Amino acid sequence: MSDAFTVLWTHDVCRALRRAGRAGQRPPVAFSGVHTSLPAWSGAQMGDEVYAVHVNRRAVHVVSRMRITDLERGECCGAAPGSWEEPAFPGHADWSMLGAGCCGARPVHVEGTPVRFDVPIPGDVLAELTWRNGRGRTRQLKYVADGLLERSISLQGFYRLTPDSADELARIMDGATR
Repeated sequence: MSDAFTVLWTHDVCRALRRAGRAGQRPPVAFSGVHTSLPAWSGAQMGDEVYAVHVNRRAVHVVSRMRITDLERGECCGAAPGSWEEPAFPGHADWSMLGAGCCGARPVHVEGTPVRFDVPIPGDVLAELTWRNGRGRTRQLKYVADGLLERSISLQGFYRLTPDSADELARIMDGATR
C-alpha cells in the first residue's frame, strides 16, 4: 500500500515557478536533500503520493499532487557535475527551482498534476489534517485559527499523512480538476 506525504513549497519556490511560467505545467521531477534548506523525502518510495503545499495569506493551497516514479538519477538528469560550478541536474534546468542547486540534492522523478495556485484547503479540513510518524504517533497542524494558518512551522518539512487525510487531499485535488 502506498503512502502520502506533504512537502511545503516556500514563497521563493512558488515565485520562481510563476516567473518561469511553470503554472499549468506538470513537474517531472522534484528534489530531496540532506541540508535543512531542502526537505529530505525520508521514507518515500516509488508509488507514493506527495502533495506540494504552499501558504499564501494564511490560506494553505495544494500546488501539485505528485506520484513518485523513480528515486534514482537517470539519463534525463544530464551528466553529473565535474565541479561545484556546474549545474547538478542540467537535464532538469526548467525545474531547478524545486531544489536542484541545494546541497546534497537528489532527484525524485514524479508524475505530477499541473502546478496551480488556486486550490485552497478548506478551513475545516485544514484543522483536521493529521500526520503520523514512523512509530504511529499522530499530530495535527498547530496554529490554525478560523480556518487559516497563523504560522507555517508545523508544515515545514516532509511528513506522512494519515490515510484519511490523504483521502481528503485527494478529494480536494480531484474536485479542482473538474
